Amino acid sequence: MTDSHRSTALPAASVHARERGREPVRHDRDDAKAHPGAKRGPRWTSQAKSGGTRKKRAPIYAALDLGTNNCRLLIAKPTENGFRVLDGFSRIVRLGEGLSQTGRLSEAAMERTIEALKLCRGKLAQHEGIKARIVATEACRAATNSAAFLNRVKREVGLQFEVIDRKTEAELAVTGCADLIEIDVPGAILFDIGGGSSELAWLDFRGGRPRNQGKTSASIRSWQSLPVGVVSIAEKFGGVDVTPAVFEAMVDHVTQQLRHFRGRDKLRDMLGSHPVHFLGTSGTVTTLAGLYLGLERYERAKVDGLWMHANDVDATMRVLLAMSYEKRMANPCIGRERADLVIPGCAIFEAIRREWPCQRIRVADRGLREGILISMMSDDRVWMRPRPNRRRRGGSDAQ
Repeated sequence: MTDSHRSTALPAASVHARERGREPVRHDRDDAKAHPGAKRGPRWTSQAKSGGTRKKRAPIYAALDLGTNNCRLLIAKPTENGFRVLDGFSRIVRLGEGLSQTGRLSEAAMERTIEALKLCRGKLAQHEGIKARIVATEACRAATNSAAFLNRVKREVGLQFEVIDRKTEAELAVTGCADLIEIDVPGAILFDIGGGSSELAWLDFRGGRPRNQGKTSASIRSWQSLPVGVVSIAEKFGGVDVTPAVFEAMVDHVTQQLRHFRGRDKLRDMLGSHPVHFLGTSGTVTTLAGLYLGLERYERAKVDGLWMHANDVDATMRVLLAMSYEKRMANPCIGRERADLVIPGCAIFEAIRREWPCQRIRVADRGLREGILISMMSDDRVWMRPRPNRRRRGGSDAQ
């Protein structure tokens, strides 16, 4: 965070570290069993209003993010300087599987997603008066049958989705990760490698940095949503047996997209004269971090906020690229469900690194969901401290 007066900032690792027993472990291990009694839960909307106020208590917020590859839910309540995670859910559903070839969501992918969303609905139903924002991203932006799918979700599950545009997605990712940007740097490059698209934002603080974390997106000088993600790259080039030549072809494909970034040369000039660093939020960078640390199992508390130098990234990528598909599946920080996606993700990351070389990167195991929560809490001014009562002369409290 920029200074001691920022009221809406999520502490860099402390909030999630305290709650890591409840927050779902990355790589999509379900953190709770299904709720069979929640078949007829309430119909949550994208901005569900809270119920009656029996007592003065902290409101509960939820962020549900349905992407091309993952379905993720986070439920939290505000604390004095951030929020405390109450429950979470993360599962790979591959909603966008085959989308790049057919332009449509497949029946199998929709079925997988609906089953995951029923579990999310059960978790939401456990909290009375919850305020939720329920969003869908690239797969539902691109698929020709996404409207029919979302209507089916509303009918069968009772969840009504808001399909956010690419700019909003980039801004929310920035909001969710902002407090991991080094305090005194004049700027940073944030990237979020997704399943169907990847968001890139150049943050320029030379004119001042917002104190309110919920307003950090105002410092975005330029941004781009690349029409490439780990799923679409894997479907185009393959992700199982990736030769060095295929990897370079992946990188070149992404590089072509980066040439459309507004302010491309000005950003390169800034990197040459200012200590700008990367901030990466995605399964790709958290996987690289887990491999770099040699973790026997993925541990969010050790990964979120980790600093890696460029040579560390180089060495870890070399190890990963040398792994067979079988070894990737067996690795506890990758697993069977990501074994064909991690190298396509590395190709996207490598293209960004080559375009704008940075010596340091900070790893973020947070992003869109946290950005949604912080934005909702900031809009509701939950961190605004009440002014102390002025005392009348003679020491009595003013009435």
